[in-house]
Amino acid sequence: MTIAKTREGGKLTLTLEGRLDTTTAPQLEAEVKHLDGVTELVLDFEKLEYLSSAGLRVILAAQKTMNRQGTMVIRQVNETIMEVFEVTGFVDILTIA
Repeated sequence: MTIAKTREGGKLTLTLEGRLDTTTAPQLEAEVKHLDGVTELVLDFEKLEYLSSAGLRVILAAQKTMNRQGTMVIRQVNETIMEVFEVTGFVDILTIA
């Protein structure tokens, strides 16, 4: 998986490409541990092909952090990833645009 970062003031956009699974989740976890000064986190999933429970755990941790300091939006979610969010109930927790 590759992660492209774009920072504009308090807005951080992370664009994920590939698979977010047990092997790659620590990579995203390392990125979302350092959200100091971030008031808006955008996760762009346009090129994300797969999402496992390990990935969901990291997304949930990021959401909890952003609930304290701003907002988090997930955008450009494909049908496969949306189905994972729906089955797990994450659609009720996350802001998906």
